[in-house]
Amino acid sequence: MWEKRIVHQGLHAYRMIRGSTQDEVEVKARLQLAAWEERWSRRKEIQAARDKRLSKKSGWELQVELDRRAKSIALELTKEAEKAIYEAKNLLVDALTEPKTFEWQSLKDTAPYSKQKPGVAVLKSLPPEPSRSERQFAVEPIKVNLRLLDWVIPGAKRKRESEALQEEKRLRDDANERFSRVHSEWERQYKKIDEDNRLSRIGYENAVAAWQKEKEEFEAQQRAYNDGIDEFKARYLSGSPDAYIRRWNEVLTHSGYPDSFPRDHVVSFDAASAILVVDYELPHQSALPRKKQVKYVASRQEFQDVFLSDPEFKRLYDDVLYQVCLRTLHELFQADERNVIGTVVFNGWVRSIDKATGSETHPCIMSVQVKKQEFLSLNLAQVELKACFRALRGVSGSKLVDLSPVRPVLILNRDDPRFVTAYSVAESIDDRTNLAAMDWLDFENLIREVFEKEFSKNGGNVKITRASRDGGVDAVAFDPDPIRGGKIVIQAKRYTNTVGVSAVRDLYGTVHNEGATKGILVTTSDYGPDAYEFAKGKPITLLSGSELLYLLGTHGYHAKIDLKEAKQALGEAIP
Repeated sequence: MWEKRIVHQGLHAYRMIRGSTQDEVEVKARLQLAAWEERWSRRKEIQAARDKRLSKKSGWELQVELDRRAKSIALELTKEAEKAIYEAKNLLVDALTEPKTFEWQSLKDTAPYSKQKPGVAVLKSLPPEPSRSERQFAVEPIKVNLRLLDWVIPGAKRKRESEALQEEKRLRDDANERFSRVHSEWERQYKKIDEDNRLSRIGYENAVAAWQKEKEEFEAQQRAYNDGIDEFKARYLSGSPDAYIRRWNEVLTHSGYPDSFPRDHVVSFDAASAILVVDYELPHQSALPRKKQVKYVASRQEFQDVFLSDPEFKRLYDDVLYQVCLRTLHELFQADERNVIGTVVFNGWVRSIDKATGSETHPCIMSVQVKKQEFLSLNLAQVELKACFRALRGVSGSKLVDLSPVRPVLILNRDDPRFVTAYSVAESIDDRTNLAAMDWLDFENLIREVFEKEFSKNGGNVKITRASRDGGVDAVAFDPDPIRGGKIVIQAKRYTNTVGVSAVRDLYGTVHNEGATKGILVTTSDYGPDAYEFAKGKPITLLSGSELLYLLGTHGYHAKIDLKEAKQALGEAIP
């Protein structure tokens, strides 16, 4: 199971997104963030339009308008506050009066690729080549104006004609030189612009190619995700228990709660007993509305918030939690078209701060087990919330707002006939102990022991299974955390050679067969690249020999792994 927490600061919204693959989680997160951003953009557009109207006024007129607008805003904020409180008080009624039908198509990603295709490359115009015949380079023939003396004095006429020809030649030489300079500058500019245009065309082509690649990757991911929805639907219709669980998860995820409510829950299902258990993350007090009115005090030119009294808020908080419980039961039973649920167990958890220690606490504060026929006989539109919860034999403190912890009426079933009594190994090892040469049963008990210490931090435990050496489950960890925990299968491989992909593939199958949330494979050697590649994106953790030594060290145990020495001790061939 993959998960990702997403937040939108503007809307003060957050949500935990879960999925069976990383791609599925990323798509769901992207769709939710896009929906939030669209809502936030509309808010900003409305505010910008209001500010623009005010900017056109000045002086006394502006003050009058500001006061008028402030009163209007106070009225709008009051309506929003009243609406938020009304919705909180009617969470259950809304689910009853506006039941939502589950649409498979709604789960698909139909959003178009939003990134715009790069615009056409902007090319500069190439300058025209200058011509020698242009007027600026033309030289007119010099006309010789002869005087009378030029005709009388011998050689004078010839001299004046010669001077004119020389001047004409000088002017022509200047024009040629000027043309040469202009043409050289043109050549320089032409080459530069032509090169700039060539680079612009290449840049445009590369940008288009990158855009096209991103678009194709987006569409491929979208198709894969939507194909996964079709596969999910097919497995659901064929009666796959894991598809049932995902379907119920989707129903609860799409339930219409305020954005400030955590959308976090874990659903597990025992098909043999027809019992569905949902561990549900309840909203903290900070997620509920406290403001009931906003006043504008013109004399001080400020807004004044009016809040619910403490007794009013405490009653509201208790009512909301009872509604969430009953609404969740209602939605799960309504979503059971295939009639496979006999009983639903609701365990409500809440994250808070222990006022005595200042540490984060996560108690279960309400728990109830309800049979389907018993629940469907209720008229939820007329019930008194707390009385109904008690009539269903629900367990909770007298006031939910006190966050008094209770024991869930049903938790993970940890009884397994394969479990056997474990024995301690860790205290007997030291720096001289070669884990790769240990007795295989001692090694499995050592793995159980170190993981027992690891999971005990959160109240979990680890049980070792009956020795079979058949590649099955060597140990099972139970992590009680309702969000990230569950059943985790562990396999220990005391190998002296590289672990291949087949062992990882076997573990993945075991995870599914056991109905576990995760698998951990531990070895004294290392894994091949194909093993790591297969494990990528799957709920599998691979621990190599060096990582095992580090894990042991974090709990104060020290040993060594010498594969060559182990091969000699075990009589294996050394390459």
